[in-house]
Amino acid sequence: QVQLVESGGGLVQAGGSLRLSCAASGRSIFSYTVAWFRQVAGQERAFVAGGSWSGSTLYADSVKGRFTIARDNGKNTVYLQMNGLKPEDTAVYYCAARADMVVTTTRYNYWGQGTQVTVSS
Repeated sequence: QVQLVESGGGLVQAGGSLRLSCAASGRSIFSYTVAWFRQVAGQERAFVAGGSWSGSTLYADSVKGRFTIARDNGKNTVYLQMNGLKPEDTAVYYCAARADMVVTTTRYNYWGQGTQVTVSS
């Protein structure tokens, strides 16, 4: 079993930056694909970014060039660096993991509890 805990959310002005962290425990996520999703109240959860241990990455069009996913295997942690934040980025952000190297927008087995990101205009 893998447990995921997100942190780093908060309130930021438009144009600002935040770095979200997803700390894993239970086992190493070195060989796992880890992704970030976000959800606005009343809407479906949406894929944001994902990355595998091999370096493959995938980003939603809405965040390309602004968000970067990265991992620190020594800390068993995956990060989402968010720059140039916009009010429409406001959401609860979740990290998720799957036990293979396929970077996809669906079919993740492990989920964190989420962290709130609010971007003011």
